[in-house]
Amino acid sequence: MAGLVTIETDRSVDNFIAQVGNASKEADSQVILKMMEEATGIAPKVWGNDKVPDFIIGFGKYSYTRKGSKEEFEWFKLGFAARKTKLTLYLPVDLTQEPLIDDLGKCKIGKGCLYINKLADVDQNVLKQLIEKSATKMK
Repeated sequence: MAGLVTIETDRSVDNFIAQVGNASKEADSQVILKMMEEATGIAPKVWGNDKVPDFIIGFGKYSYTRKGSKEEFEWFKLGFAARKTKLTLYLPVDLTQEPLIDDLGKCKIGKGCLYINKLADVDQNVLKQLIEKSATKMK
């Protein structure tokens, strides 16, 4: 079985954010970065690889084994991806069961992914609570 394509890199987080190509997404990314740094107390790392240019800013890491495999993989515990069109937050809580989502504002969710167009669409205090809850869960 092939390893993961997304791996921890030595890329600069600030340079990565500066290359998003959308000033408002870059500013929103700086706010999310600060929220996650404060909640986790962990320095961020850029995850990805040069073959697949969808990079993610991750905090912490853990090892896991896929069901039916003996190969061990590393993944970030909490993170986000800044794109030109949206921001994706990867949170280790089941967002489909999370009551805070009702108070967050305009967003889409998956089980562990939160998709927002811009921070102005959501209540930042509620977002901070979700991030803090996720950071507590990852410890």
